[in-house]
Order: sequence, then C-alpha cells, then structure tokens
Amino acid sequence: MTENTINIDQQATDERYMQLALALASEAAVAGEVPVGAIVVKDGVVIGRGGNSPIDTHDPTAHAEIAALRDAAKNVGNYRLVGCSLYVTLEPCAMCTGAIQHARIARLIYGASDAKTGACGSVVNLMAEPKLNHHTEVISGVLATECGAILSEFFKQRRLKNKQ
Repeated sequence: MTENTINIDQQATDERYMQLALALASEAAVAGEVPVGAIVVKDGVVIGRGGNSPIDTHDPTAHAEIAALRDAAKNVGNYRLVGCSLYVTLEPCAMCTGAIQHARIARLIYGASDAKTGACGSVVNLMAEPKLNHHTEVISGVLATECGAILSEFFKQRRLKNKQ
C-alpha cells in the first residue's frame, strides 16, 4: 500500500465521519441552535455525539464538542480519551480547544474555519502552543463547503426572520 493510498483512505474515513457530525449539526439547527455537530471516534466506533445546545440548556458551555466529549467520557468511563478522534463541523473555540487538550484527543478534524472565535489557527492557535503538555493533530477543511453552507443558511434564515 502506498502513502497516497493511505491518505486517500484516511480522507474518505474522515469525510464519512464528518457526514455524521453534519447530521448532528442539522438537528441543532432544527432546534434553533447554531448548527454545529461533533462526534468522537475510537477504533472505528462512534463513542460520543453532540450538537450545540447553549440556548436550550441555558448553558454557555453546551457546545457540540463539549457534549461529544462528555458523552464519550461517560461511555468509556474515563475523562481521558486517549487514541480518539474528534470530528466537528466548525473550528473549535478556546474553551473547546482546552477541553480537547485535557481529554487527550489524538486527532481533531474540523470542517469550516471560524474567523471570529477559531482557536486552531483562525484567530489563535492553541493547538500549536509549545508550552502546553498535550498536542493534538489538527486536520482542517474536511467537507468545509458543506459545513460552512449549513452555518450560512442558518444565519441567512435568522436574518430573514428578524426582518419580519
């Protein structure tokens, strides 16, 4: 097997899991939340799921990433999620990036960049901070068009609603 084959296989796998995160983002949008979805995968099995819910839960920490990490940690019985990958439709913020690092997530794969609060390179890059004791591999731009489109459509609909 060549290096390109491995990369193509990994890309296909990442896209398949990002589709699952997009489905959770769609559920969040239907609930009136900013459409962000996240899943945690360990050894090819989804062990955690989450969608944005800060509005419904009155909880500023109820981001999709946090929900997925909590679900995964509960399911494996450990707050350390060593060897896991986190797929999220939007670049994580500083709060979520910190949680990802504390959970010891091995790989973070995200779709759309966030020019306002992204903490994996768009605004700041906490994942690249050499003083931190854990470093997560970051892969950006997986299904970025689809991930960005669901956000754009949500905010377009919200603006239309507010004009009425």
